Amino acid sequence: MPNSSSVSEFLLLAFADTRELQLLHFALFLGIYLAALLGNGLILSAVACHHRLHTPMYFFLLNLALLDLGCISTTLPKAMANALWDTRAISYQGCAAQVLFFVFFFGSKFFLLTVMAYDRYVAICQPLHYGSLLGSRACAQMAAAAWGSGFLNAVLHTANTFSLPLCQGNAVDQFFCEVPQILKLSCSDVFLREAGALVFSVSLVLGCFVFIVLSYVQIFRAVLRMPSSQGRHKAFSTCLPHLAVVSLFVSTAVFTYLKPNSISSPSLDLVVSFLFTVVPPAVNPLIYSMRSQELKNALRRHMAVTEAGRSLLSVELTDQQEEWGTVRDRIGQKHAHGIEDDGMEEPTEVRQILCDHERHQKADPNKIWRGQEQPGQERCDISGWEEELGQQKLMIS
Repeated sequence: MPNSSSVSEFLLLAFADTRELQLLHFALFLGIYLAALLGNGLILSAVACHHRLHTPMYFFLLNLALLDLGCISTTLPKAMANALWDTRAISYQGCAAQVLFFVFFFGSKFFLLTVMAYDRYVAICQPLHYGSLLGSRACAQMAAAAWGSGFLNAVLHTANTFSLPLCQGNAVDQFFCEVPQILKLSCSDVFLREAGALVFSVSLVLGCFVFIVLSYVQIFRAVLRMPSSQGRHKAFSTCLPHLAVVSLFVSTAVFTYLKPNSISSPSLDLVVSFLFTVVPPAVNPLIYSMRSQELKNALRRHMAVTEAGRSLLSVELTDQQEEWGTVRDRIGQKHAHGIEDDGMEEPTEVRQILCDHERHQKADPNKIWRGQEQPGQERCDISGWEEELGQQKLMIS
């Protein structure tokens, strides 16, 4: 009877059999993947660069964007490669790594959504204690707990799953490796070894789900008691993006893993799994940017200022080069005509232009714009120019 040691690779489920459809799927997957990278990347840069977004809510949103990038990068690149190269194979080590990262990112994401529900609960139901309950240290600890819990859960499931003997071949009925599909290939008499880990994970997920539901029950009760309609609208606006993300994540997960066998089919399972693993990471940035006015304004300023700043920096460097060329030509003409030094020094502003230009030539424009270099602030050293002028005089004489 074959076991896991005799399996060197697995065969994933293909989206299409014909070459034309495979290339079409590759183009579709590539577009979705690039959209997810762009959307989550913009959120990361906006939250990191704008100090007004350095709040607990946007700190957790930054972590959510990182996890979304990890979620979609775990499954979609391999599916794109298989569609492009017309193959279904994935190595045993690659399958184990995919299971590990899949459980890690998706588990950490759900734990982080639970933490974000607590953040909204404190902000609306206990606003006077928000600063003390959700300080920078507490936020970092809660985010680290979400990531750490997801990692430990992933290690537990991956170790248990791939320690089981495989008796049912190597064909996986999914476009990526996941624990339920690998368990279908294992021997029936050792399946109970994974049952303990499954019970632990299900209990943990149910506990987080109950916490989210109770948090929003308290939030809605507090919002409905607000006397001001404007205050109710603002409170709902801060909660709706998170609630929409949680609903999308939970609904697709439930339909993926808890749908009845009577409506199950390979094609339906493939579509539902695609919706669960690919759509939320691509759609989440759109949900938050549409509902959060602060984030929307920060994204607009970030893109506009970046483009304008690079243009202004380019113009400034060009002007410095033109001024430098004019000054050098004037100095060269002076010495070329044999004009001796009349005892007067070159004007201070001329030397300042030359020194500023020297610093700009040595500086990296990208670093200047990001604030990592600030040329022109330190004292100008003009000794080099005195030596250069002396050498020019010697060469002319």
